Amino acid sequence: MGIYNLVSAIGVLFFIGFLFLFSTNRRRVSIRVILWGMALQVAFAFFVFLLPAGTKLFLFLNDVTMNVIDSAMEGTRFVFGRLAIAAGQKGSLGFILAFQALPSIIFFAALMELFYHVGIMEKIIGLFARIFVKVMGISGAESLCASAQIFLGIESNLTVRPYLKEMTRSELMVVLTTGMATIASSVLGFYVIILSGIFPTVAGHLISASILLAPAGIVASKIIIPETGQPLTLGRVVRVEYKKASNAIEAIINGSMAGVRMVVGIGALLIAFIGLTALVDAGLAALGKLLSSLLDAGVDITLHNLLSYLFYPFTLAMGVPLEDAPAIARIIGERIIETEVKSYQDLSVLVKEGKIVYERSIVIATYALCGFAHIPSLAIFVGGTSSIVPERTKDIAVLGLWALIASNVACLITGAMAGIFYTGGGGMLFKP
Repeated sequence: MGIYNLVSAIGVLFFIGFLFLFSTNRRRVSIRVILWGMALQVAFAFFVFLLPAGTKLFLFLNDVTMNVIDSAMEGTRFVFGRLAIAAGQKGSLGFILAFQALPSIIFFAALMELFYHVGIMEKIIGLFARIFVKVMGISGAESLCASAQIFLGIESNLTVRPYLKEMTRSELMVVLTTGMATIASSVLGFYVIILSGIFPTVAGHLISASILLAPAGIVASKIIIPETGQPLTLGRVVRVEYKKASNAIEAIINGSMAGVRMVVGIGALLIAFIGLTALVDAGLAALGKLLSSLLDAGVDITLHNLLSYLFYPFTLAMGVPLEDAPAIARIIGERIIETEVKSYQDLSVLVKEGKIVYERSIVIATYALCGFAHIPSLAIFVGGTSSIVPERTKDIAVLGLWALIASNVACLITGAMAGIFYTGGGGMLFKP
């Protein structure tokens, strides 16, 4: 184990300790949840990074995902023509997010809905739910929702709709945190398209990261809001409550329409929050000029700079080398206001421009950014969950801010976990 691997290991302990600072009842924090949650992460990361069988499996999943994306691009190119041709290919007009990446969400949403219809996703989610119930000792409802979050977005809350009304505050915290700490499989292809040019096996890593984030999200939420009540489904597995389409064609139609809504939502959020960030930066720049004239010294104040300073120590704790820490801290900080989409794009640009020195930094950043842990997502999950169970709106609104903190730390823990097991020399970063 190298020095940076050791730093990442210490970083995991640091992040857990950091969560305890926000705990509402430290005496009631379950040590079992923490130990088993971390054990699940360690076991899975060891399987993915160090065991030949695990590496081969995820390289296979990476290849499958890339082939699926190639198929998805056929439909995109048919509709948008040259606008959809990827940068670097003959006839391309350059990278255009709206026409080359966002449409993949529609295809993946339809594919996931089809998988639900035939029962594939239900079995996979049920498997993860049983693991969380048996080893972590949490309730069946929150386990099921956390498992669904690995593959779904806000719609995963529908899998436990009958239980939401009677959930304890701690269970609701798990629902919100795991939703914001993970990604939906419908956006997987979107991220792969952005990152595959700098990270050939990124699809396998994103699948790995999404799985790792579920137990990390549970641990983070259970430290901040520990269980003090008596969950109705404590210790027992519950079944998926999800309305299926009547046939495969309806499933594809429903998934496609859901994908369209997601594309519009993501586009709208990017336009709004990137624009608002620019507006805030303009105001801060004016303040910086004023201070510069008063202090007779250059003062550069921007929202990105402030957030990069805030996340700099956390970036170092994940095991990112010093040379890359400022750049990685900046993109991790911007994620909280401009979404992981902008951060992944900026990561890709930094690597292509040669501004990231170590492959290790790319791997850690990819894992740490793999989650909806940002303010736009907070509005979506709080609003979406409240619409399902309006009688719990007050609790959900209060827990939302705690979930934003917990989900960000869960992402940082997962980044550190990748840092522990990344050994360089190729690994999963480039195909052997």
